[in-house]
Amino acid sequence: MNMAPDKDKLIELAHYRMPFGKFKGRYLVNLPEPYLIWYQQKGFPDGKLGILLKSMLEIKINGLEPLIYKIQKDFPR
Repeated sequence: MNMAPDKDKLIELAHYRMPFGKFKGRYLVNLPEPYLIWYQQKGFPDGKLGILLKSMLEIKINGLEPLIYKIQKDFPR
């Protein structure tokens, strides 16, 4: 089983913005961790957004936000 991260998916995650709600327009990496935990408890949305929110929560829990900021800088849209 290949566990290597998919470069294109990481770039998409780094540049994805919240499409609605209180934090509309913010990069997912800039969402507060308690907001992501709330989604985890409530249930992540279906589809791509839910997958990206869940991934971002794991990144934040593990203190890997600098990785996302570096991707944003090195691979601008």
